[in-house]
Amino acid sequence: QVQLVESGGGLVQAGGSLRLSCVASGRAVSSYSMGWFRQAPGKEREFVAAIGRSAVTTSYADSVKGRFTISRDNSKTTAYLQMNSLKPEDTAVYYCAGARPPGLLYRESSMYDYWGRGTQVTVSA
Repeated sequence: QVQLVESGGGLVQAGGSLRLSCVASGRAVSSYSMGWFRQAPGKEREFVAAIGRSAVTTSYADSVKGRFTISRDNSKTTAYLQMNSLKPEDTAVYYCAGARPPGLLYRESSMYDYWGRGTQVTVSA
């Protein structure tokens, strides 16, 4: 059974940094593309970043470009989201998602097959 588990969320002041991790386990998870989404209270789920199965291609939402970086470890079983220069509007529950092959850079949540349960990120002014 494929499982994704996020960690690394917390409370930080504006301008601070956090690093989120997503550990994937199960059959052939190294062949998946991975994505990060977030959902703030009262808002729809929003695309944040994605990384391809090769770990050499990435995609970012305009709102986080230049501040956030998505990456994978050498085994491609763990995805990371390095978040710098955090703003109060970044406050949300952040979800990790995985997509089975072809594992492209999907921006729509419906393209992902597996989801973590989320980790809370809160940025104070």
